[in-house]
Amino acid sequence: MKRGNANLPPYRFVRHARTASRRNRSDPTGSDMRRPESHRVALDLRGLIGHQDLFRVSGGATRDPAVDAWLSGPPEELRAIARYWFAQMRACGGDVRALMHDGCPVACVDDAPFAYVNTFKHHVNVGFFQGAMLEDPAGLLLGSGKRMRHVKLLPDAGLAVDALRDLIDAAYLDIKARLRAEDASKDG
Repeated sequence: MKRGNANLPPYRFVRHARTASRRNRSDPTGSDMRRPESHRVALDLRGLIGHQDLFRVSGGATRDPAVDAWLSGPPEELRAIARYWFAQMRACGGDVRALMHDGCPVACVDDAPFAYVNTFKHHVNVGFFQGAMLEDPAGLLLGSGKRMRHVKLLPDAGLAVDALRDLIDAAYLDIKARLRAEDASKDG
């Protein structure tokens, strides 16, 4: 009876030469094998503790035609919701830039993204790149990642509009503060 794929060559299990030399030759089962010596190197991680690089993207513009085209595309009902919330992101300040990243519109300050919108089959996500660090008294934020969080918007569901607007404003102010702190650490 033939086993496996006929196109594959027959395989044999062979003991590695080092394994045979390490075991006690009087014990044919190899149960007296010793663990290999550890070659670990101690790392000095003191400089990395508390250090968080900001995620960066390039190519942001005040009015990116690709973003406008995406926001105008189908499905109309969901894209209208996305358009509204992306307009709220753009309204945060004159330094907000927009670009397409991973297939969805992203709002940035300089080259540091702070929020995005994305549509799915039945809902829209308004996401925050540093959302895990934002205060969310209304409990809108979903997700369990290290940094990112999102708010899931359904077309027919009610929503605390003011609370989401406050989250967008908070994300904008948060990324500006992070950029200032990063600049200060480079200067001093």
